[in-house]
Amino acid sequence: MSYEPLRPLRKLGRARAALSVGSGTALTGLRRKLVIVGDGACGKTSLLSVFSLGEFPSEYEPTIFENYVAEIRLDGKPVQLALWDTAYVTFFSHRLRPLSYSKSHVILIAFSLDTPDSLENVSVKWIEEVRELCGPNIPVLLVGCKKDLRDQALAQGAGGAAGAGGRWVTTEQTDWGASNSRLLVQGQAMAQSIGARSYKECSALLNEGVDDLFEAATRAAMLVRGSGGESDGHHHHGSEKADQRRKSGEAGRKGNRKDDDGAGCCACVVC
Repeated sequence: MSYEPLRPLRKLGRARAALSVGSGTALTGLRRKLVIVGDGACGKTSLLSVFSLGEFPSEYEPTIFENYVAEIRLDGKPVQLALWDTAYVTFFSHRLRPLSYSKSHVILIAFSLDTPDSLENVSVKWIEEVRELCGPNIPVLLVGCKKDLRDQALAQGAGGAAGAGGRWVTTEQTDWGASNSRLLVQGQAMAQSIGARSYKECSALLNEGVDDLFEAATRAAMLVRGSGGESDGHHHHGSEKADQRRKSGEAGRKGNRKDDDGAGCCACVVC
């Protein structure tokens, strides 16, 4: 069993031009579609940039719409990955994110380890949307981003201090080892509660855990047959719902969900 990211990788066009990727494009090997969702500024774009381009963004810039294509080799077989990254703006959220879910093979739900609210939104917002649009059988992985910020705060004994660089998904303990262990338990508990296949933590800045995450995601995607939407021999209607929302332009978001104070949210797709 082996996994190898292949270089060079390609960065494709912005905005609507990226929507045409996959049609009329000559790609070799297997093709899989991965969608990553989560609160705005939780680290999704940086994660995708490091994985697909090998670069960490020098400054934060809200994403409009970008498309990345990456190629990996999984157990000797080439796999083509096209990554879509869109920011949360009312129009894009209501019109484009439902498009991203259609015929997907695996979903990543991301949250930031320095923002407890983003972890809470995993259960009250994102898993609801994923299950509504993709059905109950699509593989889901939970991802804790910005591990370097959390670990640095814990190492300095600031794990539970609200004024020490922000609030952390942790306890009031100051011992790094104990707090870090508890954090892992928190993430695993959330993953279990939403029915995720696994929980991963990563740091895009340090490029730690990134390849491990995408290897696990790719392996999960390989369990889904055909063009997506069918897992372990069971068909679901999530993709059909996404298609219906594309035609009708409906938002696909339920009421009474926790917002992130206007911060951008995005979806990333691997085709």
